[in-house]
Amino acid sequence: MRLEFTVVSLLILSIQGIATYFYHPLVWSFLITAPLFLLGVYEMLQKKRTIMKNYPLFGRLRYIMEDLRPKIYQYFIESDTDGTPISRIYRSLVYQRSKKQISTTPFGTQLDVYEPGYEWINHSMNPLPLDQVSPDNLRITVGGPDCAKPYSLSILNISAMSYGSLSSHAIEALNWGAKLGNFAHNTGEGSASDFHLKREGDLIWQIGTGYFGCRNEDGSFNAQMFAERSNSSNIKMIEIKLSQGAKPGHGGILPAKKNTPLIAKARGVTPHTTVASPSSHSAFSDPKGLLKFVATLRELSGGKPIGFKLCFGSPAEFEELCKTMVDTGITPDFITIDGGEGGTGAAPPEFSNSIGMSLRDGLIFASDLLKAYDLKKDIKILCSGKILTGFDIVKAISLGADACYSARGMMLALGCIQALECNTNKCPTGVATQNPKLYKGLDVEDKYVRVANFHHETVHAVAEILAAAGIDSLSKLNRGSIWRRVSPTIIRNYAELFPDKNIGSALITKASNVS
Repeated sequence: MRLEFTVVSLLILSIQGIATYFYHPLVWSFLITAPLFLLGVYEMLQKKRTIMKNYPLFGRLRYIMEDLRPKIYQYFIESDTDGTPISRIYRSLVYQRSKKQISTTPFGTQLDVYEPGYEWINHSMNPLPLDQVSPDNLRITVGGPDCAKPYSLSILNISAMSYGSLSSHAIEALNWGAKLGNFAHNTGEGSASDFHLKREGDLIWQIGTGYFGCRNEDGSFNAQMFAERSNSSNIKMIEIKLSQGAKPGHGGILPAKKNTPLIAKARGVTPHTTVASPSSHSAFSDPKGLLKFVATLRELSGGKPIGFKLCFGSPAEFEELCKTMVDTGITPDFITIDGGEGGTGAAPPEFSNSIGMSLRDGLIFASDLLKAYDLKKDIKILCSGKILTGFDIVKAISLGADACYSARGMMLALGCIQALECNTNKCPTGVATQNPKLYKGLDVEDKYVRVANFHHETVHAVAEILAAAGIDSLSKLNRGSIWRRVSPTIIRNYAELFPDKNIGSALITKASNVS
């Protein structure tokens, strides 16, 4: 960097010296037109871009404007409510809460309350005092009858994002924020790195198909390595990743150029080599195998809560899994439902846009089936997929979740500006990049406080919503709590739109006939 600066400085000084010595309009004209002429010749000779070949100078403007278009649109054109994937109104909310700035909004809602799809919770004529719904009590205990070390989990936690997809500074700030705010941080499938462990925040260790952190050289599961690492006091729960919302049913590749020594150390692989994450697990291949794997991990970890994560796919396959739980008597301590609308990094467009069930529908199916087989009492449901506000959490819990993860909300709290550069290693805020020139700008000691602030303010908002609705416990939320406009003149609550399937319902009768 210093060499480049020196060369450029000398070049500028040389040009200035020449221009001063030969102070003549022709000299200045040459200095301006010669580079443009050479650029034009280059564009006429290249063969990859037709527009630039046909219009050597003005054609380049097309690519410059294409690069600037998302920025111009985000900052000058889009309204507060129409930005995607997350609109400005919600991005601003996260920023304000993370900085503990103004927590109110002026002049009424910007949402169209008569547009189909608008959702809300009704308040009570007798709202509760806030001290009856303390934010500190909005926690759940994860751990079924076979769990020896149950864990008290916040209703809002950091979703799975690996060191590798996020920078070391981002991971450290997230974990330090989790420590400060007393909530959990999911490692993502890249395992628990030094940056996950440095600040001693509570971790949920995610194990994917690559078995990073507990793998043999051939990529298979290594039980001894798992036992050693899972007994870390920082690791409170273990989550087996079956699929994720951004690209369900799709494997992944860690390119050799991204496989740095630090990333390789966390994952237990050889640095500077290409490492594949298959689309499916090698340790099991059917529901019974998955449940035996759950039991194995529970034993090896000394009885910590074990669960699995999936983007909900085939209802018949999930139902078969429920039947196998009943037959074997083996149940996970939790199941995480990831919505098809989720995603923080890189995914093939078809998978991101057209594969996997949305969070709402996945939650409904999973909750109904677990209740139908009388399994819900022992299994907690976690969920992720565009969880940004207190109302998002309330809605998810009303649909059957017990607690939530947030990925993009936590990234925004770190300073993410939705530049949509996550898959290019050029993230301008240093969040989703391994470029030290970029991630060194992310100040860990500033950002960790913002992460904790966002969590605190959002959970506090949940408490305020419950108090306004006259509800003193999360367990009293149900599908009837949430209302939805289905047309300009018709509203329905979720209990009417998605009736609960209880034990002994037609669902379990139908399920028993499937076998």
